[in-house]
Amino acid sequence: MIELYHILLFLAVISPLAVLARGWRSEAASSWRNAAFIVLGITGVAWIFFRHEAGFVGAGAWLMLLFLPAVGLKRVTELAALRRYTQARRLAAALQILHPSRELREQVQFFRTLELRQTQGLISAPSVKFGRRTSAFRDRLSGAWAVTLLIVVNMAVFAVEGRSSTDPVILSKLGALDPVMVVWGHQYWRLGTALFLHYGIAHLLFNLFALYIIGPALERAIGGVRFLICYLVSGLGSSAGVVLLMLARIVQPAQLVGASGCVMGVVGAWAGYLLLHRHAPDAKKRLSNILLIIAVQVAFDLSTPQVSMSAHLCGLVTGFFLGLAITPRDPAQARQTRLL
Repeated sequence: MIELYHILLFLAVISPLAVLARGWRSEAASSWRNAAFIVLGITGVAWIFFRHEAGFVGAGAWLMLLFLPAVGLKRVTELAALRRYTQARRLAAALQILHPSRELREQVQFFRTLELRQTQGLISAPSVKFGRRTSAFRDRLSGAWAVTLLIVVNMAVFAVEGRSSTDPVILSKLGALDPVMVVWGHQYWRLGTALFLHYGIAHLLFNLFALYIIGPALERAIGGVRFLICYLVSGLGSSAGVVLLMLARIVQPAQLVGASGCVMGVVGAWAGYLLLHRHAPDAKKRLSNILLIIAVQVAFDLSTPQVSMSAHLCGLVTGFFLGLAITPRDPAQARQTRLL
């Protein structure tokens, strides 16, 4: 089963490598490359001297040097768009502590100039949005009722598991996937119930976060009903695939729980959707993002023995063919969305 340590260690290694791969030839990304090298260096040193804490140390470095600056810069852009130059300047100046770069220094100077002109009345005052301010969480889930429903259901089932979420006996009683019981005990319902069970809070949060990131845009593109079908059928395909592979003696029988097969099905459906609409603007770039996600997942599966690669691949393949089958063929029907 997935442990938090493995997730954090993998994140501290793969995320900087992804930054290096995507910005290797870009001069504008030099500061991000430096930050990525520092994160990898800190993680490597921690692995040599403090192996059991390396995942937490590396994840801390990733949070401070890559994640927080990326989120902060996005907020700076939003503040600038609202003509709140004073707040944008202060936030950009604070981010320089974590992410010193020539671009940020230039931004601070630019915002200082805009702030002065705004004070002199040469630029209009900051725009004010009336009404209740919605959170980024709500904004992302807006128009994605199926994703919201699935998140709530998974959380509710985990609440039922309670403190027994890491007890294999309890998980088996609740419906964990056991290929032996499915084949010889004819307990076929386990193919579906296992998709909503999770082994520990880290396992649950990992899957729900992935669904939250990649799910809403696809749902808005193909519709909630299609998305729900894709999610559930991909999960069933993942479970059934594991059982068939066990019968073929390719994998060993093991108890499996989790929504990761469903989530990988969503990734596969994205690939099918983008393949059908490959001539749309930015489709190739978005497809490359999907391929990067698949490569990262495969690398994670290979480095984490507790994870079932067969379940992920079966869900991915099922989702891909579902994406090809249920995606609207008319480009006018496929609403333009932004991936990740």
